[in-house]
Amino acid sequence: MQFKLMIAFVDDRLTDAVMKASRQAGATGATVISNAKGQGLEPVKGIFGFEILAPREIVMVLVEERRAEAVLDAVKKAGRMDESLETGIALMLDVDKAVGLTEHIQKLEKSLPPGGSG
Repeated sequence: MQFKLMIAFVDDRLTDAVMKASRQAGATGATVISNAKGQGLEPVKGIFGFEILAPREIVMVLVEERRAEAVLDAVKKAGRMDESLETGIALMLDVDKAVGLTEHIQKLEKSLPPGGSG
């Protein structure tokens, strides 16, 4: 079974919506890294000229390859990623190897058999 790692850098107000959308699209779980800060296309300066970094959370989802596009699309919509420069980005990486997934794989094979299409 092949996996992809979807990493989304999202506005901290949208994390719950992104997590819910990824699960509804077929993800079996996610890891959130809180208290990240990000800089967009153009730096935002505060009252004394100091740069203001937007609060972000990083949502990482290891997803079975056949479900990856659906999860990425759901995250894009829930995170409002194409609505403005400030809402965040998501990317998908190939995973060469992963361990600790035996029970996840068994559950996925029951709901979407290896020969099935997704």
